[in-house]
Amino acid sequence: MTTKVRFAPSPTGYIHIGNARTALLNWLYSRDTGGTFLLRLDDTDVERSKTEYAEAIVEDLAWLGIVPDEVARQSDRTEKYDVTAERLKADGRLYACYETPDELERKRKRLLARGRPPVYDRAALDLDAGQIAALEAEDRKPHWRFKLENRAVRWKDEVRGNQSIEAGSLSDPVLIRADGSYLYTLPSVVDDIEYGVTLIVRGEDHVANTGVQIQIFEALGATPPGFAHHNLLTDASGEGLSKRMESLSLRSLRSDGFEPMAVASLATTIGTSEPVSPHPDITALATIFGFSKISRSPARFDYAELESLNAKLLHQTPFADAASRLSELDISGGEEFWNAVRGNLEKFADISLWWNVVAGDVNAAADNLEFLGKAASLLPSEPWDEATWSAWTGSVKAETGAKGRELFHPLRKALTGEDRGPEMSVLLPLIGRETVLKRLAG
Repeated sequence: MTTKVRFAPSPTGYIHIGNARTALLNWLYSRDTGGTFLLRLDDTDVERSKTEYAEAIVEDLAWLGIVPDEVARQSDRTEKYDVTAERLKADGRLYACYETPDELERKRKRLLARGRPPVYDRAALDLDAGQIAALEAEDRKPHWRFKLENRAVRWKDEVRGNQSIEAGSLSDPVLIRADGSYLYTLPSVVDDIEYGVTLIVRGEDHVANTGVQIQIFEALGATPPGFAHHNLLTDASGEGLSKRMESLSLRSLRSDGFEPMAVASLATTIGTSEPVSPHPDITALATIFGFSKISRSPARFDYAELESLNAKLLHQTPFADAASRLSELDISGGEEFWNAVRGNLEKFADISLWWNVVAGDVNAAADNLEFLGKAASLLPSEPWDEATWSAWTGSVKAETGAKGRELFHPLRKALTGEDRGPEMSVLLPLIGRETVLKRLAG
């Protein structure tokens, strides 16, 4: 059977790293099984859904390396949902309810006060034609609920194993609001059926919804797809991530200079039995994919861990993968320069600092000009290689008696303007003798 998965964000904000986890797990499964990845924009919330957010979702997924095989918008498919709703009404599975939000809230509070679960009492099913007419004469518009069958719903979850939900313990879910707009559930099921989705991969916060959705699949005569509910990412304090946490949106992380594969590597491996480590591309992540590796415990996102992962990824990046980006920055140092400085990068933008050290103007307040002058007099002639630094500092040590930090720090500071950085043995030949002499002279 050909596999098909879907990532179904609501375009009501920028997607964050928690959403990215869901998108990546769907994408990796589709690549691992030779299946299809559908991006479905669940934009039935007319007030909050924005075109700019929908466009940003596509851009942010592409930044991660995810290019959907298909794209769909629920706002284009309202007629399909209308037909399905009428079918469920005719079958007696979708029924009109006339309670106002205030009335429903009072019912809920009364049940809680009695120590009972706040499950809807289906009072609307007892209304006769006269009562309905009277309510409609008050200009009340009904919302519509799906009538659940009082039975257990069972499925085998790819992450959580055998699952069971007692539908009788749930309120009949509202599928259509009083203004006629659809909530998430009905359009989602209709689209999963029509697009042939075979596995729904999503966060474990949707587990309770699954029992409801399986009953809707069955009411429509469809075989439910499989389900895989992964653990959720939390922030450092253990709270769930929110689309409105701008600092953790993919857009913000990208703006902050993080590598897409650092974000993808962390989002995919955190909270699994795989070590959190940098992977060079999506293909490499696909080779370690497996639902069985996902923990049942929440996975805590640590910003510092992402920073560390980003640095490790850059330190491992070969010149061939960095060459075009260096060219865009007019950095012409080639592979020798890249290999010399990549181990000191935390973000790729840091490369400009080290290129300036090699080829720009370094403004460093030169201390101990007498010492630097003596060092300049002992500077070897070119050509230079990685052994030149050791030979030169050895001569300076013998001449001045300086050693350790007293020897190396003033030379590094004068030549680079920095207290630390790449090995001077590799930087020195890149800077060149003429520039070294100028900097030693202050």
